[in-house]
Amino acid sequence: MSLLSIGHLSLPIEDPLLKFLLELIIILCAPLLLNKIKVPHLLGLIIAGALIGPNGFNVLSRDSSVVVTGTTGLLYIMFLAGLEIDMGDFKKNKWKSITFAVYTFAVPFVLGYLGGYYILGFNVLTSVLFASLFSSHTLIVYPYISKMGISKNLSVNITLGGTMITDVLSLLVLAVVVGMTQGEVGAGFWAQLSISMVVFVVVVLVVFPLMGRWFFKEVQDKISQYIFVLVMIYLAALLAEIAGVEAIIGAFFAGLALNRLIPRTSTLMNRVEFVGNAIFIPFFLISVGMLIDFKVFFKGWETLGVAAVMLVASIGGKYLAAMATKKTFRLSRDEGRLIFGMSAASAAATLASVMVGYNIILYETAAGEPVRLLNEHVLNGSILLILISCSISSFVSMSSGQRIAEADNENTVSGNTQEREHILMAMNHEETIERMVNLALLIRGKGGASRLFALNVINDEKNESSVKNAEKILHHAVDTGAAADVEVTPLTRYDSDVTAGIGNVIKEQKITDLLIALEGEKGFAPSFAYNLYNGYLQNDHVNVLVYRARQPLSTIRKYTVVIPPNAEKEPGFFHALLRVWNIGRNTGAQMIFYSSEATTRILNRILAKAGIEAEMRTMGHWREVEKIAGELAEDEGLIAMMAKRGMVSYTPDMRLMPDFLNLRLPNHNYLLIFPFSEEEGMVEKRAVSNHRDFMEIGNVISRLFR
Repeated sequence: MSLLSIGHLSLPIEDPLLKFLLELIIILCAPLLLNKIKVPHLLGLIIAGALIGPNGFNVLSRDSSVVVTGTTGLLYIMFLAGLEIDMGDFKKNKWKSITFAVYTFAVPFVLGYLGGYYILGFNVLTSVLFASLFSSHTLIVYPYISKMGISKNLSVNITLGGTMITDVLSLLVLAVVVGMTQGEVGAGFWAQLSISMVVFVVVVLVVFPLMGRWFFKEVQDKISQYIFVLVMIYLAALLAEIAGVEAIIGAFFAGLALNRLIPRTSTLMNRVEFVGNAIFIPFFLISVGMLIDFKVFFKGWETLGVAAVMLVASIGGKYLAAMATKKTFRLSRDEGRLIFGMSAASAAATLASVMVGYNIILYETAAGEPVRLLNEHVLNGSILLILISCSISSFVSMSSGQRIAEADNENTVSGNTQEREHILMAMNHEETIERMVNLALLIRGKGGASRLFALNVINDEKNESSVKNAEKILHHAVDTGAAADVEVTPLTRYDSDVTAGIGNVIKEQKITDLLIALEGEKGFAPSFAYNLYNGYLQNDHVNVLVYRARQPLSTIRKYTVVIPPNAEKEPGFFHALLRVWNIGRNTGAQMIFYSSEATTRILNRILAKAGIEAEMRTMGHWREVEKIAGELAEDEGLIAMMAKRGMVSYTPDMRLMPDFLNLRLPNHNYLLIFPFSEEEGMVEKRAVSNHRDFMEIGNVISRLFR
């Protein structure tokens, strides 16, 4: 391309380099400019798309390249919604989600049907399809809600679950209406649709997790793992279309299928979110804007009348549904507004249904004019609906979401959960680095006071190879943390005794948790067991975690957690338990707890306040651990809460754990947690006896497990 050709540009621009450059400039500048005037930049991207699109200044055409990237962005939004939904909270709140789905489907549907049949004069079939346009919604604001840190809020969880249900229902209405217009509705139609849907759900929710678990075990290359995720998104979308529903439902189910295989704090999750939010989702918003044609609203009053009915049915119906949900479950005002904001946007399913209805010609008039299932006024009205609903969704969601986030931050500060949390990873073997950092990312709290340190102790500073090896190990640890957007501070210590060197760093950096990883194949070596009991465990003010990984954390589908009797009386019990809770919360793996009746009562109280997918079972004596652990399946892991000698929950049988693990669990992941035995000036670090009342325990739970 020469400079001369640039000087004689014709519109729309056809040169791929210029097209891509212009779109990137819009994606870059829209947030920077609009943030200054407090306008959600996703709305700016939609408006920018309208201005440069074929119905605006015709700078760019909405060609196949725009459609492909835009479609990927839409699928990405739905995939992220399914991927980030907390399955424990979803199961806990499933009836709330179902109730919201009924409200948000039925209320706009009824308003739409009444408006179409009685006001606009449509026939019954057209009125039903017209009404279904307003029952679905598109979660265009979800990526930004997630970035606010409120994705686990009850109102968000309810909306996500309801979205899945109502979109499926509205698209099923579309499939039935299309079938009826073609005379295909009968026993065979319903049988085919039911069978295809069942097969689709089974394949995506059963086969996809098996494929993902195998792939993540066998392939460690990060780029290949990301491409695999994209393949799963598109494959699920294709299978959904084959089953007779829209591709966005397939993308959402793909997110549910991979939900437990991509931990929320992992490097892969960071890559998935980063690429989607930086490229694909902005391209989708621009492509939506390119559909907007402002000129159609000045061609006649009929289009504006249809658009007015659509706006009342869609936005009014969604508002009434959100307020009914708020009243039913006694949510706060901002939570009710957030539900409305997230569900107000109509784009994906609405546009798909309109295009399908518009392309169905029922018959032709005597003059040869086609009579469509949905006429051009509905098509043009849907464009106005997309613009206004996305604008309202953006403003309402951002304002209410911001207030919820600020309230959460105030509660966090008043609850004092932003306490110092320094995790030290003692590293000596390169093969353990990545999995050790991944575990540290899982167990750390979400407060800003969390810090990660990577330490290598050099006992011979004159040995050049030891120095170079330390640099290599620490550099790898820093890179692994950076890939998850987390800073890891490298530390090098020169000391003739490794355990003494680690102990000195613990004091200097005020470490709260010491993480040590075992080599995968060796397990517990006698020398390590000696250093553990006679060295590392002598640090009374830190939790000591001993970790052995035989497969990636993301592929563990269930953890068995064993807790000794009287553990709840130890000073470090709650902080050690918080590490276990974070593993369950960030991986979505099922947690099976074995503990005494007294501990189980406390665990149930915590579960009621901070939900994870957990099951409680009673264990009378520590000797039962051998039988419990011996029943672990291949993709299950063991977490054992231990005790240091002299602690009330200590039993001599614990000293046999290293030999037992080497003998009985040579191919399993396991984590041993030794809670600190002495408090160090922090209110929460105290023993909680069996006789403390619920309120006192509840205060600790609220502060730690929020």
